[in-house]
Amino acid sequence: MITPIFMLALMMTPAMLARIFSATTGNLRDTRAAGSIGLGLLFAFTASGHFIQTESMALMLPTWVPGRVSLVYATGLLEIAIAVAFWLPAYRKYAGWAAAVVLVAFFPANIYAALERVPFGGHAWGPVYLWIRAPVQIAILAWVVWCSIAPGRKLPVDAARGN
Repeated sequence: MITPIFMLALMMTPAMLARIFSATTGNLRDTRAAGSIGLGLLFAFTASGHFIQTESMALMLPTWVPGRVSLVYATGLLEIAIAVAFWLPAYRKYAGWAAAVVLVAFFPANIYAALERVPFGGHAWGPVYLWIRAPVQIAILAWVVWCSIAPGRKLPVDAARGN
């Protein structure tokens, strides 16, 4: 249960620290860039699961999927590439699009795992765990869009402050 909270904190903390720093010092920091750094941390963390819990993650895929273990390793490498791209300003938008595609593409595996009650990471809750993972994945996707895909769009709080 703590993992989704940790993931959201990992993702959002750099942006919150940038916002606090900006508010307390008057030295404006780019909260979206900081948010992208958090996304890099998040994707590096989730990539580690592909190498630490490979067999458990392979169980999240239907048995008819060929090369499930190899696919888990490959997607782990993909997540590492996305993480690194989030840390490089010139590649953040590409990272955002890649992350959005990955989040949407991986979602069916999460649904399958929940419905099949795959005991991943100690979460043998079945569909109940999906109700936790689905909103987290939607929040991550929204953060990706805000930080890297649509950085020119301002949130109402940013527009009010002139950021």
